[in-house]
Amino acid sequence: MGSAESDTVDVSSAKAVLLGALAPGVNGPTWIALKSTFLMLGLCLVVMLGLAFSSSDSSLVLHVAFLFLICVTLFLLLRWFLAETGLVSVEHQMHEMGLAQSDHLETSRKDK
Repeated sequence: MGSAESDTVDVSSAKAVLLGALAPGVNGPTWIALKSTFLMLGLCLVVMLGLAFSSSDSSLVLHVAFLFLICVTLFLLLRWFLAETGLVSVEHQMHEMGLAQSDHLETSRKDK
């Protein structure tokens, strides 16, 4: 039980999102940030679509509706891709980038 707790690294959400952007794979905090970004983008596009309907400009309505369709499609494809590949842990990303703590690496080398 003590060794499992020592394997986890306390990383802030901002650092985890930065690691998720730079390292291979997607971690949990990065996926949460992506979902909230898509939510805000969708909200903005819905407001723009409402304004386009109120202006009675059909070309503007079509344009904003197409942008909303692109946003929804991109989010659904990204969600499908992550369901297929899965999320990685922040610790794994830190290890991939060589940012793992040196004492943790030394103890794992001694065990082998």
